[in-house]
Amino acid sequence: MTVTPLGIPRRLLEFTLDGEPVRAPEGSTILDACRAAGKDIPTLCEGDTLTPKNACRVCVVEVEGSRTLVPACSRRAEPGMRVRTGTERARHSRKVVLELLASSVDLSTTPRVAAWLKEYEAKPDRFGPDAARLNEEPKVDNDLYVRDYDKCILCYKCVDACGDQWQNTFAISVAGRGFDARIAVEHDAPLTDSACVYCGNCIEVCPTGALSFKSEFDMRAAGTWDEARQTETTTVCAYCGVGCNLTLHVQDNEIVKVTSPHDNPVTHGNLCIKGRFGYQHVQNRD
Repeated sequence: MTVTPLGIPRRLLEFTLDGEPVRAPEGSTILDACRAAGKDIPTLCEGDTLTPKNACRVCVVEVEGSRTLVPACSRRAEPGMRVRTGTERARHSRKVVLELLASSVDLSTTPRVAAWLKEYEAKPDRFGPDAARLNEEPKVDNDLYVRDYDKCILCYKCVDACGDQWQNTFAISVAGRGFDARIAVEHDAPLTDSACVYCGNCIEVCPTGALSFKSEFDMRAAGTWDEARQTETTTVCAYCGVGCNLTLHVQDNEIVKVTSPHDNPVTHGNLCIKGRFGYQHVQNRD
């Protein structure tokens, strides 16, 4: 169910998108306007519940009068602006960024990336096998979620979700500098010694599968994970009276993971440890 938030109507502004006049609510980003117009602009670091970080640069477009390409996820639409999304310059930039990302990290579980690599004729193999950034084993140190940093593109969405934008736990940070930069818990300590409360909100926003449910990780390893066979049912969490919405992902009559609708005014996609991971009792057949 889609929830339409009530509020003061925003003034519409007009600008040109790929030669066509469009209207968008004041405060909208170029990416918002592109989506409303049915234009598919690739993006990885953008999150609909987070402040844009401009980290991946896959969504760049050309704006008349701008010296450089601009990230559509954060640049606000302005009256009279002239935006072009499919220029040779923009497409070449997206191609190179996709090649750099796909050559340095594992994007095998990143939604839609395979289609984007084909669309932009990206060839990440041209950088050779030595381009991989980490080559480290997944961290399986708890029963709830797995950290596979070989899939991390350093989009910082998990840092923001754990920090002052939502959870305010500050268990996730960036360790190292330059090419040694990586996502870690605070002070690069073991997860069990950190401030992590295992809410799983970092998993909710991760775009590549670097953070995933332990159940999903195990099923992928066993070759049984199949999203085509999964159904989604949205219900209300029964643990307390807040009324958080849960979306149950079910495969073969078993709950395999739990998410939350991002447009829900109560949760905005966020849950606590009980809502996110406390579903095992539902499947107890004893």
